[in-house]
Amino acid sequence: MRRWLRSAVLVLCLAGLSDCTTFGTHQALAPHVDLSRYAGRWYIIANIPYFAERGKVGSYFDVTFPEGKVRDVYAGRDGSFSAPLSQFVMHGYVVPGTGNAYWRESPFWPVYLSYLILYVSPDYSTALVGYPGRGYGWVLSRQPRMDTATYRALLDRFAAAGYDVSRFRRVPQFPDQIGAPGFESELSLLKTSS
Repeated sequence: MRRWLRSAVLVLCLAGLSDCTTFGTHQALAPHVDLSRYAGRWYIIANIPYFAERGKVGSYFDVTFPEGKVRDVYAGRDGSFSAPLSQFVMHGYVVPGTGNAYWRESPFWPVYLSYLILYVSPDYSTALVGYPGRGYGWVLSRQPRMDTATYRALLDRFAAAGYDVSRFRRVPQFPDQIGAPGFESELSLLKTSS
């Protein structure tokens, strides 16, 4: 029975890793990611959000690598900076042979999701994370504010990688950003968080 269970788990894992052979559907990854420099807090400046991120403000990832594994804690607030902070944890691993730029993360077993590091600035102050199929993406920064020129340059990198940059939404990191030009409005945040 145990041998059968292990075989079933192995088959499921291999099926889940099927996109590893193309490193995320032919997207160019960052050539090498220094995990010790990548570790830490990343503020989500903009994203093509998935359902759990919609309407969040002040959101960020805290990335660590305990015992050689990936631990990625997402945190954000529902529509208001006075809302309680909600968090969820993803556990995973770095796919070998990818220069540490391709991770597989799991919110719960047996589901694994791809985390594609497309770009990291030389000083590790900004990063771009993509997803196979280009349906999701994240503009990340070590600082919660990003100037417009840097933001546009990073979106240009996403566009060059085949992403529809019109789908990106800036994530408010400060109360004065809610509803400001280029940021999600308070009304849209209320609609998506209710």
